[in-house]
Amino acid sequence: MMELSRRIETYLRRSGMTATRFGREAVGDPRFVFDLREGRQIGPVIAGRVAAYLEPRERRTRR
Repeated sequence: MMELSRRIETYLRRSGMTATRFGREAVGDPRFVFDLREGRQIGPVIAGRVAAYLEPRERRTRR
């Protein structure tokens, strides 16, 4: 899970997207990133949704 949190933080920094917007778009929860930062644990379904959201966007921000 730490890897996913790191991916999220890296994406937010590179893209300039706010944590609130990311959470809302990725999983429908505007507090998602803030809760992760406070230690929230997520299951495989949510982790999969976040990874699926990140994958195409990470490719665009790496260019």
